[in-house]
Amino acid sequence: MVENKTDDSGMEHFGYRESLARSIGAFGSFAAGVSYISILTGTFQLFYFGFGTAGPAYLWSWPMVLVGQLAVALCFMELSAKYPIAGSVYNWSKLLGSQIVGWSSGWLMLTASIVTLSAVVLALQLNLPRLWSGFQIIGDGRGTYDFATNAVILGTVLIVFTTVVNALGVRWMAMINSAGVFIELIAACLIAIFLAFNLRRGPQVFFSIGGYGSGGGSGYLGDFLVASLASGYVMYGFDTASSLGEETLEPRRTAPRAILRAILASFVIGGAILVFAILAAPDLRDPMIGSSNGGLQYIVEQVMWGPLGKIFLVCIVVAVTVCSLAVHTAAIRLAFAMARDNALPFGERLARVNSATQTPIVPAVVIGVIAEAILVLNIGQPKIFTVLTSIAVIMIYLAYLVVTGAMLKKRLAGAWPPADLAAGRYFTMGSAGMLVNVVAVLWGAGMAINLAWPREAVYGAPWCNTWGAFVYITAILGAGLVWYAITGRHHVGTLASHTLTAGDGSLQPQA
Repeated sequence: MVENKTDDSGMEHFGYRESLARSIGAFGSFAAGVSYISILTGTFQLFYFGFGTAGPAYLWSWPMVLVGQLAVALCFMELSAKYPIAGSVYNWSKLLGSQIVGWSSGWLMLTASIVTLSAVVLALQLNLPRLWSGFQIIGDGRGTYDFATNAVILGTVLIVFTTVVNALGVRWMAMINSAGVFIELIAACLIAIFLAFNLRRGPQVFFSIGGYGSGGGSGYLGDFLVASLASGYVMYGFDTASSLGEETLEPRRTAPRAILRAILASFVIGGAILVFAILAAPDLRDPMIGSSNGGLQYIVEQVMWGPLGKIFLVCIVVAVTVCSLAVHTAAIRLAFAMARDNALPFGERLARVNSATQTPIVPAVVIGVIAEAILVLNIGQPKIFTVLTSIAVIMIYLAYLVVTGAMLKKRLAGAWPPADLAAGRYFTMGSAGMLVNVVAVLWGAGMAINLAWPREAVYGAPWCNTWGAFVYITAILGAGLVWYAITGRHHVGTLASHTLTAGDGSLQPQA
């Protein structure tokens, strides 16, 4: 039996009993946020897109995204100081808004997280065959479907691994994740330092558009907004630290600090790699730098020598692994949180916590199976998979926007922050809260529009892909709302097995 510690966990506001094991410390909480953002995974996967679209000056989107996402993170820090709870985005928007608002944000975040898991594991194909040709199991990588099919096989193996680790318990997950993040941070710092010692040009390159934008009707600004997606796709997922709040020691103090440290560490270290890579690249006119077959890996391999390139690739594989583990873990906690409220089909089974591992095993397996099924799309229609991946990021930004929007409404009504935060016992933004919250909402809305804007350069043709953000998000959210309207809303309420007074066989209605 888990000791009841709801007096200072924030769970008393929801009426939940504690059923998950508390064993994650300060570094483990920080590592959860960093591994989801994953400096090496995101920057190395997307650098080619940003540079190839807008040239070196695209790097100005990195601090731009930090300012916007930091405003969101500060709002989340206040919320995690008050409510450090599993399925954070879902539970926060439910409490700040209403049950349907919470369910909608949770559904968007859950479906997006599953697609994100499928997308992240595909990154193994970019690195493992370059380490050893034996990892190219299907063909030689040059056939029509060799690359995509092999990516599915490698990705499936990784999803099986993350499923098993999550099923074994949060302690194993935290240990592996923390070790992987430690390796990733050390490797990222060393890469930045190595590049800094091999500079070939000065910072003036970041103040020149270099001919980019001359062919479009919107000029360089249009190209820059497209290129900014490369930064926007990386700097999110810091809320994972708060989603593990029910399994964290002293969560109301630990989670806010972990969120801030995760986003700042990712900005500083990731930014250093991006800046020094451009300054150290042998030839910025080399078309391989803006190609998906080259990119940041190509620059680093050119600058490095001997076995360092192989070591670098190993570190990328470690980063992809812990990123996948973190994404899978966050999706499990969100599914568990919604199922605990009977807000998903088969809620009782999805919310069941294994007595031996003290972790929800069924969501781990279900999410793993769905993610593997989505992977199959990559074999014959990789462009559709790319569209779905981009849409998953948009849905996460929309879920964030629901939270910050509902929070702003509370502020305007004078109902936020709560008394214990206002008294300074836990983190609060104080008098700056209103301004930061407004910035977070404006940023979230602006970035969602920029991400979803129909562009063939990003989403390709035909029209269903170009307008994919509107088509697929409407379909995904619409399908969920149909279930909610017909079945879900009649049964939503905390399952008796998860209430503080469990055992009476009834459902406790939500506020």
